[in-house]
Amino acid sequence: VQLQASGGGLVQAGGSLRLSCAASGGTFSTLAMGWFRQAPGKGRELVSTISWNGGSTYYADSMEGRVTISRDNAKSTVYLQMMGLKPEDTAVYYCAVSKYSHAFGMRVYEYDYWGQGTVVTVSS
Repeated sequence: VQLQASGGGLVQAGGSLRLSCAASGGTFSTLAMGWFRQAPGKGRELVSTISWNGGSTYYADSMEGRVTISRDNAKSTVYLQMMGLKPEDTAVYYCAVSKYSHAFGMRVYEYDYWGQGTVVTVSS
């Protein structure tokens, strides 16, 4: 099972980025997926999660209104569109496969597989 995250980079405050996470080596179309982030010196926190069919989503307060999660099961890929980025959004962003089918998982331990992370740096 492999998750390959991409799309990170350096962006100015107020800018946008679209992260992608391609899954391979397993069946993910029946499982929820999520995006987490980890800023320097801080713990890993949930940004957003999406159910197996995209029918339900959850957004953490920290980024709600500025991000949109989506998925394309035909491509085994989940996306995170981020807008209005702030310097405090600087972090390594990780995608993960949930233990659940629905968008219930809020904690790191509720996810079984993780990507390697993609770095997002927002300059002021």
